[in-house]
Amino acid sequence: MKSIYTLVVLFIGLNAAMGQSIPLPEHPRPDFERANWQNLNGIWEFEFDSLNVGLSQNWTSGTADFSKEINVPFPWGSKLSGVADEADIAWYKKSITVSENWKGKRTFFTIGASDWETTVWIDGKLLGKHEGGYTPFSFDLTEHLTYGKAQNIVVRVDDARRMFTLYGKQGYGNARGIWQTAYLEARGSTYIDYLHFIPDIDKGQFTIKGELGAASMRSETLELSVAGKTLKTEIKAGQKRFEATFDLANAHLWSIEDPYLYDVTATVADDKVKSYFGMRKISVTNLPGTDIPYVALNNKPLYLQLTLDQSYHPEGFYTFPTDEFMKNEIQLCKDIGLNGLRTHIKIDIPRKLYWADKLGLLVMADLPNSWGEPDADAQKESEYTLREMIKRDFNHPAIFSWITFNETWGLKTEVKNENGDVDRKYLPKTQYWVASMYYLAKSLDQTRLVEDNSICCGAGHTETDINSWHAYLPGYEWEAFMTNLDENTFAGSTADFEDGFTQRNQPMINSECGNVWGYDGSTGDIDWSYDYHRMMNVFRQHPKMAGWLYTEHHDVINEWNGYWRFDRTMKYTGLSEIAKGMEDKDFHSLFYVSTGQDITQTGKAGTMATVPIYISCHTGEELPQSKMTLEYQVTGIDVLGNEVSFPAESKTLDYTPWMQKREAPLSVKMPEMDGLYTVTLILKDMNGRALHHNFMNFKVGGGANPAGVSVLEVSPKDVKNADWSVKSWEVMDGLKMNGTGNGSFEYVFTGDVKKAKSGYLLMELGAKELFAKDRGGVDLIDMDYMLGAIAEPSQNKNSYPMTDETKFPSKVTVSINGLNVKNVSLEDDPADHRGILSWHSQKEDGLLHDAGSYGYMVKVPLTKNQLKALRKDGLLTVKLTVKNGGGLAIYGKDFGRFPFNPSIVLSEK
Repeated sequence: MKSIYTLVVLFIGLNAAMGQSIPLPEHPRPDFERANWQNLNGIWEFEFDSLNVGLSQNWTSGTADFSKEINVPFPWGSKLSGVADEADIAWYKKSITVSENWKGKRTFFTIGASDWETTVWIDGKLLGKHEGGYTPFSFDLTEHLTYGKAQNIVVRVDDARRMFTLYGKQGYGNARGIWQTAYLEARGSTYIDYLHFIPDIDKGQFTIKGELGAASMRSETLELSVAGKTLKTEIKAGQKRFEATFDLANAHLWSIEDPYLYDVTATVADDKVKSYFGMRKISVTNLPGTDIPYVALNNKPLYLQLTLDQSYHPEGFYTFPTDEFMKNEIQLCKDIGLNGLRTHIKIDIPRKLYWADKLGLLVMADLPNSWGEPDADAQKESEYTLREMIKRDFNHPAIFSWITFNETWGLKTEVKNENGDVDRKYLPKTQYWVASMYYLAKSLDQTRLVEDNSICCGAGHTETDINSWHAYLPGYEWEAFMTNLDENTFAGSTADFEDGFTQRNQPMINSECGNVWGYDGSTGDIDWSYDYHRMMNVFRQHPKMAGWLYTEHHDVINEWNGYWRFDRTMKYTGLSEIAKGMEDKDFHSLFYVSTGQDITQTGKAGTMATVPIYISCHTGEELPQSKMTLEYQVTGIDVLGNEVSFPAESKTLDYTPWMQKREAPLSVKMPEMDGLYTVTLILKDMNGRALHHNFMNFKVGGGANPAGVSVLEVSPKDVKNADWSVKSWEVMDGLKMNGTGNGSFEYVFTGDVKKAKSGYLLMELGAKELFAKDRGGVDLIDMDYMLGAIAEPSQNKNSYPMTDETKFPSKVTVSINGLNVKNVSLEDDPADHRGILSWHSQKEDGLLHDAGSYGYMVKVPLTKNQLKALRKDGLLTVKLTVKNGGGLAIYGKDFGRFPFNPSIVLSEK
């Protein structure tokens, strides 16, 4: 149902944005809303100015004819804008009519965001200019209005590339020109410029701070309507700023589980603003029973489970098509058990932050980066934008931290070394400026945590409230990495800090992780679930790390490691087919049973195998009898293609809230037959409520077939004849064979089978798409991803696109001894967690070869005549033919999903 919902939201969103007269008609600031406002989104007249002649030709007057139309607020160049990206400078024009009812008010024209230099006129009269790309600005129209009559608003935007501007990752799709809602609003003659609500849950109070647009000539009363009460405070004559504290006894706290918001109406003189706030506290506290610092929400430790959100849309770039789409972005995270996201080097749209507030999802908010040097212009731009983003977004309870820089982007200076060559260095003077940005953010907001630099690639922290780090590793490297990290995390440690700065007692978290950059030159597309599983298992065994942040929420144009595709359609992990009842959100359960990094082991038939058990409970919940039960069961597929299941067993475990404990390992007997088996684990409370699902796989060998059963098998590479219209090749020395286009593989099975009375052909087959990496092409290492280099998802040498809603089917005709016996439809060329053997067989060398890929089990009964011929000649010829262009992949016992080679299984019965 979820995948259908996602598609419906996407379909409705695109059609609504392109078809409705006013896209994004909702008020853009639910946290700061006046009743009298007019949405100006929709069609504006538009003209590019590549020669920069508009000023000299008096386009400012509003009388010039523009040849194009643009759909505001979508940035030019995006599909939803309706215009291509043809120049750095463009002009907008729209006729407005301000109602007579607005007389006596002050009328402002506001743009939510426009990149970069934006100048506005009304009927040729200059209103003002704004420089910046992410935060709102307003101009007062009042003196220039003719009420009830049409007037022309003209907007000129100069978005020529400037190295000091905060460009971020706009290479994914440039935010050119107006990209957030444009609107008119009527304010009072004495109006509120901003309101900030500061909750204090410990004292049962909240403080309001704010500022008027201009100092009043007389004393005014600020009146607040909140929680059914009217609260008042005086603003004295001549003052602009005001502050007051009010009691809020028995406050209803905002939390992830219960995101309660207090609605507020604030009135000063003839101005009235609707807003809201959440009573919640962000702080640092120790994980109970330890001295390990964690981020705390409402004085309780919180294990952070976040995702990096590029916050991009394929058709609107920085701008989403509908409010429903933005709501769904937040809901997707909630659905898989995440408790937050990090909006990556983009100041997000207020309505998306509103949905995070409303639905209960935490947000780390990044300051976007420049790509030049940290010169005076860049510093000025960063400081201005930091001030404005905090001013705008202060009241969003979902935001729990501000991040001023990312991976030292825009912080390195070119300097000549002793050889005369140019190096780029993170200079001490820049480090101290970064520290000053931390203190600037703290001076503007004492209610949240501040991170100086989300570090990676050798750079370190200066002053910060969070000891964060980035790491992208193959799944098999996490345990060694985390053990080293534990040893180097303590107050006074210099690890991951610049010279002159040291760790204090900050929470240590990962703020970007995944496998996708961990492999040689890798940018995806790789199954996120298998290595993700290994990573989660390791993380939960190291409680010194107070949380993690996976890269990323959704794919973008050159990164395909998202939980969802760029269009927000689903990717499928297949977990429930491996362990019944397990879902993606089990990776993010507060109760967790970890079996360690190695989630697939090699075992010997009939022997006892060991399953490590570590219990991680990031919750204060009390459980019945202070105990849990761990149920475990062996299930799987044997070498004959049979599903097998053994009786479940269980053991009782003691429980305490917040426990992090290694338990005695399980001792599990392996089946007598070769196969791929799974030890499924279900952690339950004493009432039988399932708290967590997990599993460990065993590839079992050394067993014997049942009496009277024999198997004739070939390796996938033992092809007698191969004929393909496009290409055929083997993977990892023949563990898998690929054929693309139309064609056939032929195999010959031989053996002494005089006593065989029945049998069947057993194979694992999948469709086979010819991916970009298999065609050859551009080396992705040479591409500039940060500025938006575009590549195919399968172009990287390590990639294998993950199973999603787009299928690549094939049809195969199976013939035995020249007679067609079965037509088989192969649904897809899938790759996900179900391709256990494809992952288990990978070498630990930083490379991947069709990792996670797998096929479908195919069984074809042998006829009496085929058995007779086999008994007589001792051989059988099997030919697999594709004529629909879908290709064919043949899997062996060490690759794919099933533990058998192409086989003839025979029985004497």
